[in-house]
Amino acid sequence: MKWKKYTIETTTAAEDYMSSMLMELGIEGIEIEDNIPLTKEDQAEMFIDFLPELPPDEGISHVSFYIEDDGSDQTELLVQVKKGLEELRSMVEVGSGMISSSETEDLDWINNWKKYFSSFTIDDILIKPTWEELKEEDKDKFLIEIDPGISFGTGKHETTQLCIRQLLKYIRGNAEYTPEWKEPKVLDVGCGSGILSIVALKLGAREVVGTDLDPDCMISTKENMEVNHLNADLGTFYVGNLIDDEELQNTVGTEEYEIVVANILADVIIPMAPVIPARLKKGGYFITSGIIDFKENEVKEAIEKAGLEVVEINHQGEWVNITAHKN
Repeated sequence: MKWKKYTIETTTAAEDYMSSMLMELGIEGIEIEDNIPLTKEDQAEMFIDFLPELPPDEGISHVSFYIEDDGSDQTELLVQVKKGLEELRSMVEVGSGMISSSETEDLDWINNWKKYFSSFTIDDILIKPTWEELKEEDKDKFLIEIDPGISFGTGKHETTQLCIRQLLKYIRGNAEYTPEWKEPKVLDVGCGSGILSIVALKLGAREVVGTDLDPDCMISTKENMEVNHLNADLGTFYVGNLIDDEELQNTVGTEEYEIVVANILADVIIPMAPVIPARLKKGGYFITSGIIDFKENEVKEAIEKAGLEVVEINHQGEWVNITAHKN
């Protein structure tokens, strides 16, 4: 299968904003290339001795996205991308915004990204790709293995890490918070590779239910459950849109969950907010991320308008987590 590759010349300051804009247009295959030097923490996570010498960082970045080359006209999508670029100019320096195109094959991008995903930790959780050998010194760690396949979710993105830290707090607890429910039932909206469902189960959730628009996510989630030695009966997953699919809303249930987690996008969370309170038990928590910082207030207002009380807002880079409580 061939794919069209479109590359936007932009700035490093605009990378995350550009990625968020593209994802909100329904574009999922996104690649970022820049010459920003790696931090010592990044270098440690990559487990390599020598880094390639990069040209000087001049603040230039190339953000690429992929569209299946099925012969359809991409003019309207490109118009929307260009419109999104112009809207971003009022918030961040976008640079030239020039868009170039080329063709590529599946193999170029489905497998090559794996060299950039290596083991890393979030608090005391070790998240390891399935293709990497487990080190002897790591064999006694709290381990989660992930192969995202063609689904979103290695755990390395800031939004996923924000959600994982909240699951740690609201399922296992910490010095500041003792969970009311030791074995909560969790709804994972936009489950992707299943990483948040797996984290929830390994932390002690009694059951998870997941939804996603992409049928491929059901495959990735099932395979990752097996890799992590989790009983398939602990998780039930559905394809569908929780926002407007009443049948799906009825299927996942009313006032069934102590925790609902959604690592999606601001423009999805906002219309989804009104259906979340009905899914939660009284006293339950809505943990969400995928929110670019300039949309924080808009999402917060939507969650509060839905009747939930915002109890925490956390930031990591340009991304935001909002956690809310059903009183």
